[in-house]
Amino acid sequence: MSISDLAKASDKSLIQAARKGDQKAFAALVRRYEDTVFKFSFKVCRERAKAEETLQDTFINVFRKLDTFDGKSKFSTWLYTIVSNNCLMKRRRRKRDDLEESLETFDNPPDGGPQSRQQPAPWEKTPDEVLLDKELQTLLDRAILKLPVDYRLVFVLRDVEGRSTQETASILKISEEATKSRLRRARAFLRDQLHPYMAAQGA
Repeated sequence: MSISDLAKASDKSLIQAARKGDQKAFAALVRRYEDTVFKFSFKVCRERAKAEETLQDTFINVFRKLDTFDGKSKFSTWLYTIVSNNCLMKRRRRKRDDLEESLETFDNPPDGGPQSRQQPAPWEKTPDEVLLDKELQTLLDRAILKLPVDYRLVFVLRDVEGRSTQETASILKISEEATKSRLRRARAFLRDQLHPYMAAQGA
């Protein structure tokens, strides 16, 4: 196929050709989705170098595992799953007990005593929607990086990418209830992190 034909070909056609060893078809798939993968990776990593590394790792995995794609989901959904797995693999072994405990307190305050922190006032919008200026964006970026990657992925997929609870759960291979729980805790943590700034803006 010519470059023009490759650009017009369906994902299914390109995947079938790539599975048979057509390098041009695989390159066409990469060109079609590299921007999507990079943008998602950057939203999760918040660093260009790490996003570029994740982009490379993702398409290496795609090349190796293309035969395992069953076509039951969108190809883009399968790509999101691979990106998410790459992020999890890189961060899974890092210690995060303290932050996990702090996230738990938003749902389960310690028994027999006052809460260790005040519950932040609810906002009508999610943190990623309230980008008032560059300072808030910087604070939000830093706060997102403090989230364990499991929670960060859910937050980015749901509140930044706008994916549904069902699709997010499918991408991350977790239950919808776990997706809702992680999103609730991630939002609460980010609101708590940004609360001093928001309170100062309202003063």
